[in-house]
Amino acid sequence: MGNLLVQDKSVVVPGEAIAEGMDFLPASGTFREGEKIIASKLGLINVDGRVVRLIPLAGKYLPKSGDTIIGKVSDVTFSGWRLEINSAYTAMLGLKDATSSFIMRGADLTKFFTFGDFIVAKIINVTSQNLVDLTLKGPGLRKLSEGRMIYVSPHKVPRIIGKQGSMVMMLKESTGCNIVVGQNGVIWLSGKPEDEIKAVSAIRKIEAESHMSGLTERIKTHLGNGNTGENNDIQQA
Repeated sequence: MGNLLVQDKSVVVPGEAIAEGMDFLPASGTFREGEKIIASKLGLINVDGRVVRLIPLAGKYLPKSGDTIIGKVSDVTFSGWRLEINSAYTAMLGLKDATSSFIMRGADLTKFFTFGDFIVAKIINVTSQNLVDLTLKGPGLRKLSEGRMIYVSPHKVPRIIGKQGSMVMMLKESTGCNIVVGQNGVIWLSGKPEDEIKAVSAIRKIEAESHMSGLTERIKTHLGNGNTGENNDIQQA
């Protein structure tokens, strides 16, 4: 019979034993050493059935095929658009994946997307050289209109979204804001200024307290008491 040596969602350090026995299976951020599963980095323990994985507490976004992200157009080339994606790597949105419309050779591509535009896109390929390809062909993928952008740790995104989208849905309903959460840690909000500030305050609280139990109830209270907190980390899109 295997034993969990630390509580689920607790913070562990590299080399710390997390579980013992062959009933548990090591996943990302952990490894097996004899009968024990050991943490390979600083992070938050996540136990899903028999699988033990570690969620890093810091670090840049590592692109993965299938992720929906928010990128910022940083360059326009003859074949498409280059986007910053809150990562060590940039991404490319090619003509054929940007629109179903025919684009003539030599056309002014800034008429579609230009420098500084924010776009919700899906990653369709990441090569061994970390070249990232994007597409806009899919539900909800689009250029974003006016709103606010904030950046969070990509590793906190699952807590901000919540199980089956429960946390972000609560944020939307409580603030009246439209919210899009990119898996790369970029979040777009659009609503009344005071509601955007309220949403940002709640998101920052989730980010800071994601490793603590009872988070959902604390966020409900936070949203209900009108505590807006600081807004000096908001970027106007």
